[in-house]
Amino acid sequence: MRHGVCLLTDLPWREAAPRWRAVEELGFDHGWTYDHLVWGGLPESPWRSALPTLAAAAGLTTRLGLGTFVSSPNQNHPYTYAREVVTLDDLSDGRFLCGVGTGGDLDSRLLGGDLTLGQRVERFHEFVPLLRRLLTEDHVDHDGAWYTTRDARTLPGPTRPPIPLLVAANGPRSVRLAARYGDGWVTYGAGGDTTDEWWAGVTDRVARFDNALHASGRGPVDRYLSLDASPRFSLESAGLYAEMAGRAGELGFTDVVCHWPRPDGPYAGDPAVLEEVAGSLRG
Repeated sequence: MRHGVCLLTDLPWREAAPRWRAVEELGFDHGWTYDHLVWGGLPESPWRSALPTLAAAAGLTTRLGLGTFVSSPNQNHPYTYAREVVTLDDLSDGRFLCGVGTGGDLDSRLLGGDLTLGQRVERFHEFVPLLRRLLTEDHVDHDGAWYTTRDARTLPGPTRPPIPLLVAANGPRSVRLAARYGDGWVTYGAGGDTTDEWWAGVTDRVARFDNALHASGRGPVDRYLSLDASPRFSLESAGLYAEMAGRAGELGFTDVVCHWPRPDGPYAGDPAVLEEVAGSLRG
């Protein structure tokens, strides 16, 4: 199993940079950040853009996978986003992990798009296949309900190996989308007031994805679980992290992601626990 850490963009770079270095030095496999205009968990906090942050992190690291957790159509057009993705992949020497999801209503409202959840899902279902084409083809023509491209050039062209497209999905339709187009599937489960309820939701989503992947006729793909969608912060203790990661592995997840501990909520915890977890993973 691979292990990753998500870092929020609320801190100035002079404070955030040492954390990105530490994630690699501690031996984690990947580092992530949210791609929002404003994150609902810290709506009054300073906030920085995800893609420039990842570009800066690429210059500080040499091995660490770097990804969006996740980008959405709320503020990204597939063509302009594909250009940024290819650039980040180049800057990181092939380490970029392209996580995408439907997107929430807060960012959508900020840009004047009072879209229902159903409309955001419809848009996402056009966004993903078009993004896939833009990352693997050239001279892309598309005329859809949400997006248009006309002879879109994509030089320097498809990367080798291809940039992993990781599709965040929980509902039935989007899970099928992830099974059809994703190089990986990202999930946070289905909520719940207790950890037992949350794990039951995760188990249900796994079964849903298994069925969709089987129906698609595709082979195995990577599976990413956001541990901190649980009612308990995974870095509450090294023991809890080990228990959650182990349970995720039993459900077939190839990757788990936790969050860098903050002094207060959300994700309040002690960075020493992250170091302890890292030590146990190396041992």
